[in-house]
Amino acid sequence: MFQLEKFSLKGKVSEQEWQVRVDLAACYRLVADHRWGDLIYTHLSARIPNTDHYLVNAFGLTFDEVTASNLVKVDLNGNILDGSPYTINPAGFTIHSAIHEVRHDAQCVIHLHTKATIGVATVEGGLKPWSQYAMFSLASLSYHGYEGLAVNDEEKARLQSDLGSTNHMLLHNHGGLTLGPNVGDAFMRFYDLQRACEIQMDLLQSGQPVIEIPQDIVDGIQQQANIVHSGETGGQKAWPAMLRRAYKLDPTFCD
Repeated sequence: MFQLEKFSLKGKVSEQEWQVRVDLAACYRLVADHRWGDLIYTHLSARIPNTDHYLVNAFGLTFDEVTASNLVKVDLNGNILDGSPYTINPAGFTIHSAIHEVRHDAQCVIHLHTKATIGVATVEGGLKPWSQYAMFSLASLSYHGYEGLAVNDEEKARLQSDLGSTNHMLLHNHGGLTLGPNVGDAFMRFYDLQRACEIQMDLLQSGQPVIEIPQDIVDGIQQQANIVHSGETGGQKAWPAMLRRAYKLDPTFCD
């Protein structure tokens, strides 16, 4: 009852798939370490390159129990493809499948119910240009209205339309979402969004006047970021360090 079934898929899947499994499992551990999780709910998903197959967490495991091997491989309909002993939460995968279906540039999708993202997604006006962290999200941010639990297939088209080509989304009354061409980019984008939302909620509680960043600076922040990273994305630069951090937390994630 208290012991997870242990097995390893290392050497039994392609090298590409194994690397995505390791990256995604590390991301789950980092989310747990930051306390962004929601018990056994919410999800991070990643597409296996050159396939229409996706990895997502097993339903019933906490994020600090996720490993490279116990991630579940599914198709866009949530059908389990790898004979996993685990199931997935079909309702939880609805949002991810909707995005993967249309955003072929996105390998990874992160959707979490953090207190800060729910707070900012619920106040009038959404995310404000009140911090440097907010700049990165505001350069590519969209919103999606609340329609209840994400179990209605008809909501998919509206979610896809609202997302468009953006990489950050606040879902009203619900939480935050980021996506990226790799796990590292999706993680770093959520980190920035989360920090921006935390700062905004703290400032709102302070009741003090806020200095807003001018719109022309908001509009130019992406170009500045490209100069700082010299052609590489923030995720590419930071992700090796994040993998090391995940390994220090618990090396079993890459089993």
